[in-house]
Parts: sequence; structure tokens; C-alpha cells
Amino acid sequence: MTHISVLLEPILHYLLPAERLIDGTLGAGGHSSALLEAGAGAVLGLDLDPMALGLAREVLEPYGARAHVVQASYWDMVTEARRIGWEQVDGILLDVGVSSMQLDRPERGFAFMQDGPLDMRFNPAGDRPPAADLVNFADEAELADLFYKYGEDPNGRRLARAIVAHRPYATTRELAGVVEQAVPRRKGDKIHPATRVFQALRIAVNDELNGLERVLPQAIDLLRPGGRLAVISFHSLEDRIVKQAFKLASTDCICPPRTPICICGHRASVHLLTRKPIQADEAEISRNPRSRSAKLRVVEKI
Repeated sequence: MTHISVLLEPILHYLLPAERLIDGTLGAGGHSSALLEAGAGAVLGLDLDPMALGLAREVLEPYGARAHVVQASYWDMVTEARRIGWEQVDGILLDVGVSSMQLDRPERGFAFMQDGPLDMRFNPAGDRPPAADLVNFADEAELADLFYKYGEDPNGRRLARAIVAHRPYATTRELAGVVEQAVPRRKGDKIHPATRVFQALRIAVNDELNGLERVLPQAIDLLRPGGRLAVISFHSLEDRIVKQAFKLASTDCICPPRTPICICGHRASVHLLTRKPIQADEAEISRNPRSRSAKLRVVEKI
């Protein structure tokens, strides 16, 4: 399946013109190639996924030295920017979560409609354990907490109990089958009962939410005055983190409301360019159904 970059037009609108950009979630290079084609001076693209990097290098090859492609997490964007001599940048893009390209590859283990190994790591060669380790060795309480916290699944305890009772698991379909037996799909359900379980496991395996919380202040610090940070998220957990981080960064005083004078010394480092998230219009959703849940928030460095 051809990868389609989400919310491309607003990304171009908010991040250009720019001399130096970081694409912290490079993927197949769709956003970066469009930014370079539209006049960006240079892009540093980061991604952990070796398959994505291979595709991105091909896509970005026509731009020569204007495209820097590195296998690294966006957590390391400051280090990687300094490595190529960038102390500050004009813009940063984060398109967080799993990509359709990863979901479409059964061997990556992100989805359950086709059978594959229970992996779910963005970098299969990295040192993080695969999802199979969590499913087969975490205790029932830990799994229940994961499903509630990262999957927002009200059936987390029942699912954890059933999963532990039917161990071990090697493939995605084995796990999805047990989930469906424990919480049968009802008429009118819009999503498969395993969807939230797989989301929770993927987030835990890749430490996604903690990583997002850590990187946002780093990204803001790396921007020059007038530089912009754009973040695309795909579910409420991600969007809540981005919204709260942007609200904090755009607020002068964070003292308790009844404090008579400011004693915190906190000063806003950005101002909000999108008070409400930008979402795909019907035309984009018809071309790319994945864009339906995408939300874009943007801030500008003061």
C-alpha cells in the first residue's frame, strides 16, 4: 500500500519558509520530500525503523546533501542536530505513533488482521524486548494496568485474566483470538476488541508516551526565535500530552491561582498557533481514511 502523508498542506503552511528543519518521525519520507520540494533548505530526518529508512533514502536521494537521514529516535534530535552543526532550527515535525506502512507489514506484528510474530518494536534490532515478552511474562495486574492506561480499555482486567490463562503466545492472531473470546465483538461495535490491547502493547513496548513527554521541551529549546514545532497525533493519549505541554510552554505564570504574586518565575517560551487542533477535511479523509483521527497542533518559539 502506498504511504500517504497526513495533513500535508497545513504542515507546509506552518513550517515553511525554513532553512533547517527536523523531521523527527521520518517514516517513508513523505513529509520531508514535500518540504524540500516546496523550498526548505535542508531536512534532518530521524527514524528508528530500518525498513522506513531504506524507503526514505530512496525518496530523498534526489535532494542530495539537503537531506540528512539518520537511524535514531526523536529523543536524540538535539544530539543529531549538533552532529551536523545545527545549534538551532527553524522547524520541527513529529508525526507520532505507528504508521500505516508498519501496520501493513504482518512480519512487524503491529496488527492482527494478518498473522505475524508478536514484535511491535519500531526498531526490531534494538535492545527493547518485543511484545511477546510482555504478553508471556508480565503478571496479570501489570497487563491490566497497561490495557487501562495505554488502551483506555474498560475490560482490561478481564482481558488480562484471559491472556494469562492461555499463555504462551507466538503470533498476533493467537493473541487476538483469545481477546475476542474474552470480550466477544457485539453488533454495532466499530472496532475489534483487540484494537485497544494492541495499541497498549505497542505503546508500552516502544515507551511512546514517556518519550513524547520528554521530547517536547527539548524540541522547543532547539527552535530559534520564530521557529515552529508541529505535532501530529492519532489518539487521545498522545494529543492530551501535546496539548498540556503546549499550554504549559505558552503560559507565563504557573503559580496556584490564589498566590498573590508570582513566585514560580515561569515564563512562556512559545505562543500557540493552533488553539484547537487542525484535522483532515472530508476530501483528505476520502483519499486517506487513516487521516480521520489525526490532530495537528503547532506552536511558535518566542
